[in-house]
Amino acid sequence: MILAASRTMPRTVGGINQLPHEEKREIYKRIIPVQLFDKFHLSRSLFDSQGNDLITLKGDPGQSDAEMYLFHVIGFPDPIFYGHITDTINGQIHILLYVLNNPDSPRFNIDRQVDGTPTLLGAVTRNLEQELLAMEYGLAPGQVRAGLHLMLPGALQFEEFVHSLGHTIYFVEPLYYHNAIIFERYGFAYQKGRKLMEEINTGFQPRGRLYKAMDGSTPFRDPKGQNSIRKRSWAIHDGILGVQFSGVTMYKRIGINARLNTSKDCKW
Repeated sequence: MILAASRTMPRTVGGINQLPHEEKREIYKRIIPVQLFDKFHLSRSLFDSQGNDLITLKGDPGQSDAEMYLFHVIGFPDPIFYGHITDTINGQIHILLYVLNNPDSPRFNIDRQVDGTPTLLGAVTRNLEQELLAMEYGLAPGQVRAGLHLMLPGALQFEEFVHSLGHTIYFVEPLYYHNAIIFERYGFAYQKGRKLMEEINTGFQPRGRLYKAMDGSTPFRDPKGQNSIRKRSWAIHDGILGVQFSGVTMYKRIGINARLNTSKDCKW
C-alpha cells in the first residue's frame, strides 16, 4: 500500500496563497478574533444562513500578500474585520493594515471625496469636512468608524496564527503616530523609527517646535492637545512635522513584551 505524502504546512503568506481556496481560507480564518463570532452571531463556517460567504479573500497564487475582509452581513459597506499581511524579504509575517470596525457607529467618509474619489485615508488627498467630524466624534486619523475595542484579543489571536506557521516574531508598520503608541503598549518594539518617535515626543514638550505649532491655525492643531496621543496624531496627519509620518517598523516576539513609552505622561 502506498501512502500519500503529507503536505507540509506553509510558513509564508506566499506559500499559503499557493493552496486551494478552501484550504487557505481556513488558514487565514485563524487571524479573526474569536470574540467576533459571538458578538455578531456568526457561524463558525462564516457563511450566513443563505449560504453567502461573509469572507472576501484576496491572495492569488504567485502573490506574497493577502487581504481578508469579514462582513457581519452581506451588503454592509464596511467589514467588521480587515487584514492585509505580507511576507518580509526573509519570509517573516508583516502586518500592513489591521482594522476592526464597529458597524453600529456612525461612518465618516474620510476615505473618499464628495465625488467618490478615493483619498487613501488622507494619504493622497483629504476630505477635511469629514475628517473634522471624525475628530470631533473622538476618532483618530484613518478611522472611518469607531473600533471594537478588541486590540488585545486580536493581537493574541494573531500571535497564535504566527506561531502556527512556525515563527517566533512578526512585524507591523504603523500608518499613524497613534498606531505606534498603541503597539508600544501591547508589547511591540521598534525595528526602525524609535528615534523619530522620541523626537516627536520631545517636540511636543513646552517650548518644543511642535508644541509651539499647536497654535490653532487649523482645527487639527489644538493648542491644548500637546499631551493627547489622538490630537498629536491629528496634528501630525495635518502636516505639523513638515513631512509625512513614515519609516516606522515595529516587531513583536511571541510571548515577550517590550517595555516602551515614547509618549510619557500622554493620555488618549
